[in-house]
Amino acid sequence: MRQIVFDLETTGFKFSEGHRIVEIGGVEMVNGAVTGRNFHTYVNPERDMPIGAYQVHGLSAEFLRDKPVFTDESVAAAFLDFIGDAQLVAHNGIGFDLPFLNAELKAAGLRTLDKDNIVDTLHLARRKFPGAPASLDALCSRFGIDTSTRERDGHGALLDSKLLATVYIELTGGLQAGLDFRRDDSATGSNGKRMRAPARQRPHALASLVTDAEREAHTEFVAELGDDAVWKKVLAS
Repeated sequence: MRQIVFDLETTGFKFSEGHRIVEIGGVEMVNGAVTGRNFHTYVNPERDMPIGAYQVHGLSAEFLRDKPVFTDESVAAAFLDFIGDAQLVAHNGIGFDLPFLNAELKAAGLRTLDKDNIVDTLHLARRKFPGAPASLDALCSRFGIDTSTRERDGHGALLDSKLLATVYIELTGGLQAGLDFRRDDSATGSNGKRMRAPARQRPHALASLVTDAEREAHTEFVAELGDDAVWKKVLAS
């Protein structure tokens, strides 16, 4: 299964109030593991930068002035190509990221994204840890994820996407990068039915964790049982 964990930085909260996207970041995951394939671009919002937004992400109107606009092929179309038919993952994606992105896409005359095809990690976290803080920072702290770069440099769409991908793996018990525990359905018998792969045996038995004191206490306990006790038959065999 292919998923894209993504994040946006904007000039404000609502496209309907004249706010625009200024940065897009995305991280690819396949079968629960981060692949290392990313998407990132800054976007010229074609407007000023409110001080409140600047204090969050540190992107000034001057810095963004020479960046491509949202309708440029390197931005909207390229991001849609990167997404493809993958499932989307975002933090507060249902309430903010997807509605904002779809408003930009619709205004640009491009295809919008299916709201039923997004996993919102904010909702996942609130269900898993009811009553606990569920911000990205709080979840990183809960799972012991290093946020020193974020603390030093501030928010960034690609950085936050990478952090969120790690949080998502923790929230869902996903695979570690590079591992794939999917069942092998390729082995079939002469009747065409899938065969169960033989269980692998350890080359050497694991050392017993039972202490001498525990073994002695158990022997004394069994000695007091009746002749038909199962443990006596086990020890005798």
